[in-house]
Amino acid sequence: MIPSGFPRIKFGIYKNNEFREQLFPFDAIPRVIEQDQFRYLEKGLKQRVMALNLFIRDIYGDKKIIRDKVVPEEFIFASSGYLAQCEGVMPPKGIYAHIAGIDLVQGKDHQWYILEDNLRVPSGASYPMIARELCRRSSPLTFQQNHIEDNRNYAKLLRNTMDYVNTGGHTVILTPGRYNAAYFEHSYLAEKTGAHLVTGSELVVENDHLYFVDYSGKRERVGAVYRRISDEYLDPMTFNRESLIGIPHIYDIYRKGNVALLNAPGNGVADDKGIYYFVPKMIRYYLGEEPILKNAPTYLPFYKEDMAYVLENFDNLVLKDVAEAGGYGVVFGSRMTAQEKERFLTLLKAEPRRFIAQEVIDFLDIDIMDEGNMVPRKADLRAFVLMGEEPVVWKSGLTRFSRNPDSFIVNSSQGGGFKDTWVLSQ
Repeated sequence: MIPSGFPRIKFGIYKNNEFREQLFPFDAIPRVIEQDQFRYLEKGLKQRVMALNLFIRDIYGDKKIIRDKVVPEEFIFASSGYLAQCEGVMPPKGIYAHIAGIDLVQGKDHQWYILEDNLRVPSGASYPMIARELCRRSSPLTFQQNHIEDNRNYAKLLRNTMDYVNTGGHTVILTPGRYNAAYFEHSYLAEKTGAHLVTGSELVVENDHLYFVDYSGKRERVGAVYRRISDEYLDPMTFNRESLIGIPHIYDIYRKGNVALLNAPGNGVADDKGIYYFVPKMIRYYLGEEPILKNAPTYLPFYKEDMAYVLENFDNLVLKDVAEAGGYGVVFGSRMTAQEKERFLTLLKAEPRRFIAQEVIDFLDIDIMDEGNMVPRKADLRAFVLMGEEPVVWKSGLTRFSRNPDSFIVNSSQGGGFKDTWVLSQ
């Protein structure tokens, strides 16, 4: 139910002095989550992120979960997200996934399902913040007359998370630069948190510490880096030697515990879509609890029995490349031509570790405005969990929707839109 009094307005953005509604369109009809429902999600999300943190610590440490044959060894060391350079490295306070973006969908049975765990550089928190600001400007009375959780505290939660692991000095947000597609978010979060927004050229490692060098040449020590660049570009001395956007030797001082990196390098081993299959087992293994939130029904062609099921039910499944993101590498068996299906099955049989298969969940439609008309569209929810002394679930989230009535793909990179997410309070 949409709280009363809210105007249904649609926003876009300007680019090159031209109004471009199709780029990250904001739909002003909010998604509403009842308080009891959010409490259920909150409990399940905290449980999941705690287990994932323990998993990453174990993988780069004792590897008990491998020795106990809960997760096959092949699924760890064959993962593109596994970094051998992270072996034996413990981040400050033992936290790996400081900011987790967990993608969920709600089926028409009203059951919530986890679709993905994003633990490397999860993006999108700025859009709910902007959406709420627009909503408040459009109808301030709505927020006076309805009990809606205030989501303007995300910057404070993020700053608290960064400060908790700070090893002494300033906190910075590391961006690849203004030509990056997510630069707006980088600059927006820096402004809201009070952190310095920097590029790799403004940071230097000296005497086992990290320093920010301003325009005048003044050096200030840095104790925490919220990095918005991928692992492979972070330090050319340790990872990709051709990186021009990283900081030479930053990983050396990170290993020594002299700077915190948020999120920790090597987290990709846990948000590999193949590893997703094992998260319920992780929860039981590390926490001794039953999973509160369900995975979408998932099959691993890596296993012979799962491969047989996938081949038999191919037309009813969605197949995902485990190393892809942003809605790429996703194919629906029912939408392939005979020739496409034949080519894909050949690839699947040759590289079974590369793919997972999932049942197609019939998302619960939510309303959006399209050309002045209210129409139903598929949507997901990215919930943000911040891990400091305790895990905290932000009482908001990024609701993304498909603008195509025949599509289940909601990513902005695939033309999707976003809207505000309201969590109702007492």
